[in-house]
Amino acid sequence: MEEEFTKSVENGLRLAKRVYSGKDRYTVAPPRPPVGMESSPTSLIPSAPMVYAVIGDPAIVDNPDFPSYQPHVYGRCDPPALIPLQMKEIAMEVDSYLDTAFVSVRGRWRVHCVMSSRKCDCRLVLPMGEQGSILGVEVNFAKRSYSTQLIERGSSQSMEKLPNNEHAGYLKSLFFSLTIPQVDGGCDISIIVSWSQKLLYKDGHFSISIPFNFPEFVTPFAKIVAKREKIQLNVNICNENEVMIKKASHALKEKGRQAGKLSFLYEADVENWSTKDFDFSYSIISRDFYGGILLKTPSFQDYDQTNMFCLYLYPGNHQKRKVFRKEVVFLVDISGSMEGKVLEHVRNALFLALSELVPADYFNIIAFNERTFTLSSYMEPANDDKLEDAKHWISKNFVAHGGTNMMQPLNEALALLSNARKGSVPYVFLVTDGAVENERAICRAVKTCIENRGPITPRICTFGIGTYCNHYFLQMLSSIGRGHYGATYDQGSVESTMQRWFRRALFPLVANISVHTFDDLDAFEVLPSNIPDLLAGCPLIISGKYQGKFPDTVKVEGRLADMSDIAINLKVQNMGNIPLERVFSKQQIDLLTAQAWFSESKQLADKVAKLSLHSGIPSEYTHMVFLEKGGKMPEGPKQKHEKSWTDSAGDHIPTPILLHNLTPGFGNPLATAENLPPGYSKPKHAQPFEEAIEKAVGCCSGIFDCRCCMCCIKTCSKMNDQCVVVLTQLCAALSCLACSECCSVCCGGSD
Repeated sequence: MEEEFTKSVENGLRLAKRVYSGKDRYTVAPPRPPVGMESSPTSLIPSAPMVYAVIGDPAIVDNPDFPSYQPHVYGRCDPPALIPLQMKEIAMEVDSYLDTAFVSVRGRWRVHCVMSSRKCDCRLVLPMGEQGSILGVEVNFAKRSYSTQLIERGSSQSMEKLPNNEHAGYLKSLFFSLTIPQVDGGCDISIIVSWSQKLLYKDGHFSISIPFNFPEFVTPFAKIVAKREKIQLNVNICNENEVMIKKASHALKEKGRQAGKLSFLYEADVENWSTKDFDFSYSIISRDFYGGILLKTPSFQDYDQTNMFCLYLYPGNHQKRKVFRKEVVFLVDISGSMEGKVLEHVRNALFLALSELVPADYFNIIAFNERTFTLSSYMEPANDDKLEDAKHWISKNFVAHGGTNMMQPLNEALALLSNARKGSVPYVFLVTDGAVENERAICRAVKTCIENRGPITPRICTFGIGTYCNHYFLQMLSSIGRGHYGATYDQGSVESTMQRWFRRALFPLVANISVHTFDDLDAFEVLPSNIPDLLAGCPLIISGKYQGKFPDTVKVEGRLADMSDIAINLKVQNMGNIPLERVFSKQQIDLLTAQAWFSESKQLADKVAKLSLHSGIPSEYTHMVFLEKGGKMPEGPKQKHEKSWTDSAGDHIPTPILLHNLTPGFGNPLATAENLPPGYSKPKHAQPFEEAIEKAVGCCSGIFDCRCCMCCIKTCSKMNDQCVVVLTQLCAALSCLACSECCSVCCGGSD
């Protein structure tokens, strides 16, 4: 997908040279890659919100304001070329609450490369930050308006008949794409797109990073066009602690500061658009653990009208605080689908995790496909010699082949941790890219095993790679084991994402956390149901619903690494101005979906669908469609040879476009059994004979699959006499052969 996209943009930039820029105007030029990266294909991958003209017919490419003489181009671009549109305006607003940021970008682009009398599709490509989730898109151009809308799956009988645009959805895990149909050449497109993403937490610092690096070729032709950038940032830490700003990539001006609330603004007229991502980080000053409980009464729009709460607990300044000793079993999938770069990235991340262990820790490694390969029959001390032996063992035994069987290695890992040493926390780190048939049985077996253990049970941390593994199974497994779940859908980000996953989970500060106040409420529901440990690299945040009354303070109890008990008093606050239902909807949707999958509960699935529709966050039980203003979900049939639907009265209504790949799905055991690697896409179907002939005769097919008279004339003029004679004889022979075949068909083979 990445290579195809890059190739389409390269072709688009070449095709954009046909656009006359006018006298004393900027010209469109390909980007200048960094020194030493001249051959890198990633320079054209968007690093900011971008809009492209989708060009199938090269003949429509021209400046709509200053038409110029262009040699006529025959044929079509296959795949379509993507010409980056020029940007005239950009503004971004960021609202941050606890560990979640809501981002809204408003921009205006011009279709500067298509004749004013012609139309083309335009494609929005949006790179997002950590764990991004699309919330909505609004598009306006030429008195037409489009917007996204969530609908419940199965709510319309015509859902299966909706057009499924292959370029609408996630191109990859952090790249959202949407095709806007039939935009007029020369017009402006105004787009508002919003999404949510997680803040990163490291060493007591919160940070947010948003792609905001625009390439040079989106600058408008005219030098006199005013270019204005605007960024508004609002930070609400939800408590009264002092905030210290650590880093800001853009020249933000502080506009307001209250207890726990900050607002900033950057606004400037610029000659060139931003060439760096928007980065902002801050720390909350505290010497010890700190947190609180936030309450929110339901609004009249809430679907279940129950009270909501959020409990958050931060590690504070933990550098001098002791962490638990660990006994760790690394459980790594080495089936055939992991072959190549994926397994190499996993191996490198595992080397880093081993280096994070201290001599007081113990470890073991199990590699599995349909068989298991164990480093040792018992837990090994994490001293230098054993760690070095383990690295040699990994290099020798991490060879991708065979199928996938998870039950046996999981049982073996839990057996190795059955006699964990006092004062240590047992861990299982499971890494896989596949799905298996007996996943619910695995969850039930692990749940039974953990319930029969002592006060500190094995923590099960899971990591899923690609789209073929069942990420909800992995989330359910980590929820059962009070562990930490991580995932990546791109091969290129496996190593870096796994390293963050290991660092977050490997340093527990407070274990066996409990909140007895929950038992005093009339009713409560908390997600995740098993409260995880407080980790040095990850704040603890849980949320849920409740009935009853919270006291003014709530005591959170747990156990420290020195095996002493700790009680932390958290202040309870009513936060009517914080949209808790939005902040935690993504977490709740994911965990409830995992529970619905595990229990096969239709009631839970309906609950997830309602929460998804209320919050605007896509789920496995809802569809997102792209709908023109005035359109609606079709109820009647689609008439033959018509591009729109008809309602019950026979009137035409705009056709909704179904977006896909917005959620990971429930795994693909068939692809796992076939050992298809992560990111694998099946080859395209063979093209019809007529299309193959059409492309075969194009003399310019190497560039745009198009053909032109001038190309033919130039080619023929460079041929020598002998080549012309041979070519003429070949054409004559083919003509005779065609005539003979025609006679045999017409005359039935008779004389």
